[in-house]
Amino acid sequence: MDATLIDREKTAERLLAASAKHSFDPDTELDWEAPFEEGRWFWPPELVSLYDTPLWRTMSPEQQIELSKHEAASLCSVGVWFETILMQLLLRHTYDLEPTSAHVRYALTEIADECRHSKMFARAVTKMGTPTYRPSRLDHALGRAIKTISTTPGSFTGTLLAEEILDWMQRLTFPDERIQPFVRGVTRIHVVEEARHIRYAREELRRQMTVAPRWEVAFTRTSGGQAARVIARSLISPQVYAAVGLDPRQAAEAARTSPHRQDVMRQSAKRLMDFFEEIGMFRGPSRRLWKASGLLG
Repeated sequence: MDATLIDREKTAERLLAASAKHSFDPDTELDWEAPFEEGRWFWPPELVSLYDTPLWRTMSPEQQIELSKHEAASLCSVGVWFETILMQLLLRHTYDLEPTSAHVRYALTEIADECRHSKMFARAVTKMGTPTYRPSRLDHALGRAIKTISTTPGSFTGTLLAEEILDWMQRLTFPDERIQPFVRGVTRIHVVEEARHIRYAREELRRQMTVAPRWEVAFTRTSGGQAARVIARSLISPQVYAAVGLDPRQAAEAARTSPHRQDVMRQSAKRLMDFFEEIGMFRGPSRRLWKASGLLG
């Protein structure tokens, strides 16, 4: 076994040990019957898509909090979509590998985590009493294509895009005392378990970018840029604006052109973009596609 595979096994063993100590069952860990508290946000206001826009300043405090609830529900709904794709990508990754390896055992452990997360997010949407916000038909179809034709390095690129952007936002959410305790509980569970998933994906992607065939690396640079565009624009459904009495087109345009929102999205992805730059993800013509996602400064 070469040195990179030995390192991969060591990483997996450490992650398996951490999983044994710090895994949660959301069905018992969270108080699903507790009522929401009046006047508390469901998402940090600074992370709400319309924050600091002229439209935001016309909204009542109650309407702003209600929008935060619908945006939290949108993130939970799209989180289920992301997790479904990620679980399929992980299963594909393990298909040709040695099933007794620690690397595969950790992949299966992560899939079990993602199953619990998907159930948690879906149940949270039900508790919030909002619609299930889905990606557009185009992005739903693109997601199906990406997960079907993705290369191995492409799979881990997509995994990190979905995980690290939300992880950055959730790390600001769970310690924020302005936020509903239930939402803080959901984000705390996700942050703790996703830290392991991110470590696993980063180390495997770094390895794949050095051992994968040149065509796979080139394809990953382009497909990853497209995945970044799909993920970034799918986080908040325009239908959340209609739910709080706003014109969806006007509000979506206000969010799209908001300097504050643009800065939030770049900040959410900065650590990841720095990592991608380091491993050569943006070489060649793909950089323009990545910039179009709004994640790369």
